[in-house]
Amino acid sequence: MLVSDLGEKGLLERLHRFCPPEIIGDDGACIAWAAPESSHLVVTTDVLVDGVHFSDATTTAADAGWRAAAANLSDLAAMGAVPLGITVGLAVRGDTPVNWVEGLYEGMAACLGRYATPILGGDVVRSPVNTISITAFGWGDPEMTIRRANAQLGDAIVVTGWHGASRAGLELLLHPEKGTILSAQTRQNFIEAHRRPRPRLDVREILWDVKSSMSASPLRVAGMDSSDGLADAICQIAAASGCGATIERGLIPMPPALTAWLGEETAIDWALYGGEDFELVLCLPPESARVLVGKLKRPGAIVGYITMEPEVWLRDRNGVYPEQELSRSLGFQHF
Repeated sequence: MLVSDLGEKGLLERLHRFCPPEIIGDDGACIAWAAPESSHLVVTTDVLVDGVHFSDATTTAADAGWRAAAANLSDLAAMGAVPLGITVGLAVRGDTPVNWVEGLYEGMAACLGRYATPILGGDVVRSPVNTISITAFGWGDPEMTIRRANAQLGDAIVVTGWHGASRAGLELLLHPEKGTILSAQTRQNFIEAHRRPRPRLDVREILWDVKSSMSASPLRVAGMDSSDGLADAICQIAAASGCGATIERGLIPMPPALTAWLGEETAIDWALYGGEDFELVLCLPPESARVLVGKLKRPGAIVGYITMEPEVWLRDRNGVYPEQELSRSLGFQHF
C-alpha cells in the first residue's frame, strides 16, 4: 500500500501508535517535566533529506529513523540537556510505501526508547522529495550548560569516543568488496556505527560527577557534537571562543582496525573529516578534563589544548608527519 492510497488522515492514524495517547490528539502537546526551578528549555531542529542524509542503497527506513532521532538527541547532549520529547515533520512522495513510513517511525521510536523520550506529535505533507524535520526539546541546568563559546586559553580538549567508525561503515555499505582484512564482527561494528549511532546523553551525568569531585560551581565547559566531523567541531569551538587549538594526531581515538585496514593517513583523515560519529568534543580546565577522561574511560581521551593563535593545528609529537592546519572546508558542507 502506498501513502496516496491511505491518505493524510489514514497515515496520521497509523502513526499515532508511536506517540503517547495522553499527549496527542489536540492542536498542540502539553508537556510537564520535573526539572530544577532555574532550568531552561533547550530546543534544536534537524532536517534530513532523501539522497543527502540517507539513501535506500545504504539505509533501511528503520535505520533512517534511528539516525534522524539520534542526530537531534546528540544536539541536546551537546548542550548538556535532558531530552523531553520530539516533534516530527514528515514530507513524503505519494508513491512512498506505507510500510516505509512505519519503518521510519519504528526506527525513531527504538532510538528514543533507549532514552525515555516520546514523540509528541508532528505533521505529514506531500513532497517530491522525502524529508524528515525533527524538533527536539530538552531542559538544561544553567550550571552545566555546554556552549561553543566557553573555551579559554589552556583548556584541554576531550573527545568522548572513537572517530572514523561511521565513515568506515558507510564505505563498507557502498563498497562491500572492500575491507577484506576485517573480521566479520569488525565489519558489523563499523556498519552499526553508521546505521545506528548512539548519542552521548550519558556524558551529562559524568560531568556532574566531575563537578562534584572538583567542588566546581559552576563547571565551565565548551563543546559540541562531532556529527559534522571532529575537525569541524574543534574549528567551530575555537572560532566561537576567539582562540585556536593544537591537536596531537597520536591521541585521536580511532578503532585499531581502522588504521590496520586503511593506513595511518587515511584513517586520520576519516577520523577528522568523516563525520557522523556523534561523539562530544569538550573543552574544560586540564584538571577537570583529566578527571572526566578517567570517568569516561577508554576510548575517551584528551587530544589537545586551546591556544592563543587563531589557527587549529594537527601536530605529530614523533615528528613523522608535518604540521597540518585543520579546516572546516575539508568536511561536509551543504553549500
